[in-house]
Amino acid sequence: MDKYEVLKIIGFGSYGLTKLMRNKITKELVAVKFIERDKINEDIEREIINHRSLAHPNIVNLMEVLSTPTHIVIVMEYGAGGALYDRIITRKRFSEDEARHFFQQLISGVSYCHYMQLCHRDLKLANTLLDGSSVPILKICDFGFSKSSVLHSAPDLTVGTLMYIPPELIHSPNTYDGKLVDVWSCGVTLYFMLVGEYPFTDQKDSKNLSEIMQRILNVQYKIPASVDISQDCRHLLSRIFVAPASRRITIEEIKNHPWYLKNLPWKESEAAQSIYHRKENTVFSPQSVESIMETVVDARHQAMNPPLVFSSITGFKSEKQNNDDKEQNLKDSQDREAKEVYNYKRKHINMVN
Repeated sequence: MDKYEVLKIIGFGSYGLTKLMRNKITKELVAVKFIERDKINEDIEREIINHRSLAHPNIVNLMEVLSTPTHIVIVMEYGAGGALYDRIITRKRFSEDEARHFFQQLISGVSYCHYMQLCHRDLKLANTLLDGSSVPILKICDFGFSKSSVLHSAPDLTVGTLMYIPPELIHSPNTYDGKLVDVWSCGVTLYFMLVGEYPFTDQKDSKNLSEIMQRILNVQYKIPASVDISQDCRHLLSRIFVAPASRRITIEEIKNHPWYLKNLPWKESEAAQSIYHRKENTVFSPQSVESIMETVVDARHQAMNPPLVFSSITGFKSEKQNNDDKEQNLKDSQDREAKEVYNYKRKHINMVN
């Protein structure tokens, strides 16, 4: 970790912190997720391995996995343009052309995930970042709920965020097609870009969760009269918001829909995307899967079996206890960080995005 310097906290979750850091040599900005060792489990391992297997311009790059005495550290590409959600809120809603521009990129990224036999299962605006270019490139992130049909069993648990989940995750969460769940979530994202609201919420009572679930089960949504949307776009939404899931449009069918194909950039075309479907497609991380797994497993093992450290003053202590003593001496800096986290949560955390 010596090659990176901390700039600020940019995220917070049950896992720990995400910090914006800078490579001291190259000056490259990176997003670094710090996960406490005692919180490392099979889900964290799965997230890292699934993310590491992906190499696509519409997916945040996983660059390397490191460890410290107290944390496992995931170094990733930094989305300098922020979350897609923030861009929409700033503009209230997108024009149809701008919504299509980002939707085409979202579908390209999701299509690649599905080609790699991986379903994301938590696609939402907060998990879609933008790079810092003048014409932003969308980047999918956070593979904490992802599942690979090659490495893992079929999806069998309700995961995700309520505003984005389809009916089958409410009434039959034990068996569902994760890829069709992703399709529904893409539809919610498209609707929000166009309307500036979630499709299944009652704007008069947007926090009534039982009402939201009932609307999802009934596929009860409407496009406000004040929002001008083409018939092709309405048709696509009507094919996405479908129950049962077996009748829902697939990602491949979306890619052939007239609305999606309009003004499709060459880089999103099938011909251009085929390069990412080759076996020799190189992942962005220089670390091998074996090296990453060794780092994660070692960190997890040490969290469960902390070695003893001898101090001439206090005698033998576990490494964690010894680190706790050292961290106590840094209380002032920790207090500052705690205040940063508190301020970050007040400013940014939203239960639905």
